[in-house]
Amino acid sequence: MIETRVLNGQVIEGVTVLDAIGDAEGLRVFFAAGTDPNRIGRQGKVVPQQAISVNSSLMVRCDWSGKGRAALPVRGIAARIDVAAPEPGLFAGARVLMGARNGETPELVRDWLRHHVATQGADAALILDRVRPGEKGLAPALDTLLEAAPVTGLTRVVVVSSPVPLGHDAISERHPLQAPDAPGKDRMAVPETDPWTAPMAAMIVWEALRWRFLTDARAVAFLDVSDMLSPAPPGRRAFDLIDGSDLGVVALIGRRIYPWRVRKGQAATFGDHICDQFDNPGGNRRWVAAPARLPRDAPFRLVRIGGLKPGARDVAFFYRAMAAKTPENDADTPLAPKAGLVVDDDLLALARNGFGHDPILPPVSEGSGAIGVAASVPGRTAIVTCMKNEGPFVLEWIAYHRAIGVDDFLVYTNDCSDGTDTLLDLLQDQGIVAHRENPFRATDMKPQHAALEATEAEPIMARAGWAICMDVDEFINIHAGNGHLRDLYAAVGDANMISMTWRLFGNSDLHGFEDAPTPARFDRCAPQLIRKPHQAWGFKTLFRNNGIYRKMGVHRPKGLKPGLWEEISWVNGSGQPMPKDMLRTGWRSSLDTYGYDLVTLNHYAVRDAESFLVKRDRGRVNHVERDQGLGYWFRMNNNAEQDRSIQRMLPALEAEMAALKALPGVAAQHEACVAAHRKRIAELRDGDAFAAFYAEITGRRMQRLSRMHGHFGANVFLAGPDCVPDQVMDADVAGDFFFTVGDVDETAH
Repeated sequence: MIETRVLNGQVIEGVTVLDAIGDAEGLRVFFAAGTDPNRIGRQGKVVPQQAISVNSSLMVRCDWSGKGRAALPVRGIAARIDVAAPEPGLFAGARVLMGARNGETPELVRDWLRHHVATQGADAALILDRVRPGEKGLAPALDTLLEAAPVTGLTRVVVVSSPVPLGHDAISERHPLQAPDAPGKDRMAVPETDPWTAPMAAMIVWEALRWRFLTDARAVAFLDVSDMLSPAPPGRRAFDLIDGSDLGVVALIGRRIYPWRVRKGQAATFGDHICDQFDNPGGNRRWVAAPARLPRDAPFRLVRIGGLKPGARDVAFFYRAMAAKTPENDADTPLAPKAGLVVDDDLLALARNGFGHDPILPPVSEGSGAIGVAASVPGRTAIVTCMKNEGPFVLEWIAYHRAIGVDDFLVYTNDCSDGTDTLLDLLQDQGIVAHRENPFRATDMKPQHAALEATEAEPIMARAGWAICMDVDEFINIHAGNGHLRDLYAAVGDANMISMTWRLFGNSDLHGFEDAPTPARFDRCAPQLIRKPHQAWGFKTLFRNNGIYRKMGVHRPKGLKPGLWEEISWVNGSGQPMPKDMLRTGWRSSLDTYGYDLVTLNHYAVRDAESFLVKRDRGRVNHVERDQGLGYWFRMNNNAEQDRSIQRMLPALEAEMAALKALPGVAAQHEACVAAHRKRIAELRDGDAFAAFYAEITGRRMQRLSRMHGHFGANVFLAGPDCVPDQVMDADVAGDFFFTVGDVDETAH
């Protein structure tokens, strides 16, 4: 069952050759990291034509028409190397698992094969076994296991070894010091370095395996043998996705998983790994590809193929079993903080039903409604947002939402000139946010929509319990309990969607910019009962990331899966059920569905007049073609009532903000953003057009109109403030006064 191969590796006068492959196209020579590309040159009939570098290791393609042995194409070395003939027929038409084994047990590899044949449709495997020459390798023991219990559907397994080490000059990858989340590393004894088992340095070896064995494979999934693809229905399995992908590449997004405990004296199995990390969104990446569809000069890399970028929907998921990956770990040494581990229901079911294993469970906390998880812990909450030149407002918004319980922030930016990008990078360095460049220019989508599509490939979203798309001028104002998300989640019971209706906050007659928290400065807003303008009751939706919808949307998740509509439990901001007719297209509340008893989404759309000049100059993230002019200010500047309910959270906001400013470089960069904002305000006010606009929005007329919205019909907001006569504006209107105009052909922006 098991076939073995050995790469043609050797060290010649200090140059490490990993392999050499010759065919009708010529010769490919693969060099380890550290080979000087300037030394590559013609040697006899071996004529280099192309060199491809992967992490400083090289593939050199040469003209050559010989057989068996060839001159080494390195100047100053007169040596010949063995040349292997490619064997594409081994995996022709197969769905191949390609991975490295670095000390994992043969039993684990057997389970790896069985799992992927059963759940993914794999039918072959190519395993790079990282063993020293003369050391007992994987093949004999695995062959015995498969003979005793064959895996139906598995047609071929090839185990490849290397006569030269492939790792860095570092400690073994099998040691817990190499586990990213292991606590107490400063107290661990550091072993000697071992390039035979250290993390891989010679990344070009995967390209060698490609050209030697895989050119005719139907598809290749690149994983370690301690990785397992998540079970999925036919059509959504990792190998299935290849057929519908534009590039022939599917991204794999991985989560590190852990056992609660492995039984004493036993090696870790996949079935032991039932825990996820509650407090760490980090992940790993790999890929699946169809070799025949790939550009010939796009090499296999660790997390991608060449420069190819799979589509946002070309994504599958996998788990990395960390106790199996670090077999040198002492059973008493945790690989992740126990306080951060929670049992994942899907992993527990997979352990029991997929692997037939009885894993050790953590003790059940008193009063807990689920294994290892207190009933009050709903899972991580993630916010996705887009920003452009929002520097002065970044810290206050993140601080506030951290204070109420948000765990993760995924921020997409584009074209920032005020230091927003730099500030977010500093916060990312400290694990506060994940900062991404908005990919909209590579699409035909608007910035916000492009960002939301890109989130589908993000580890943060793969592990989020709750998620929402919202903007930096929106603040979740929770009235339940102590104003924390856990109070809101407890108040809505088993709901899996919570739509929070906007309450439009105006400028509170403040004209000049101040570097002070937005919720502290602006306390005037629209009445709760105000149906117009139609934006007044727009909502944003916190939703359980449970797969009922296919993707995130601006106002609510989108792409409802028809068979799952009965699984939706959707409530408004008062905890009342939302109607079924809202499931597909709803984005704003109505007289029957608005509610603020439990939560309000405070929407500070204009802030002060000076900052609004910058907002107008910046442009919009979604309706990019629309100017934020006088019509927008008129609609969104609401000062009729006062609401200070959010201000009970100001002490928590200020404490979080102080903690953020204490991080390296953050306070200075915040000040730089504030200075850039002030500078842009001064530049805009010096220009005739913006100066006139500023005078208009700060004038008595607009100030008066900001308190009269409840008296206007919908067409007034479509026509803009100029349609309101002075006598109406100046009138001492009664509570039932109403004014409107006829149909409007074009909305005033």
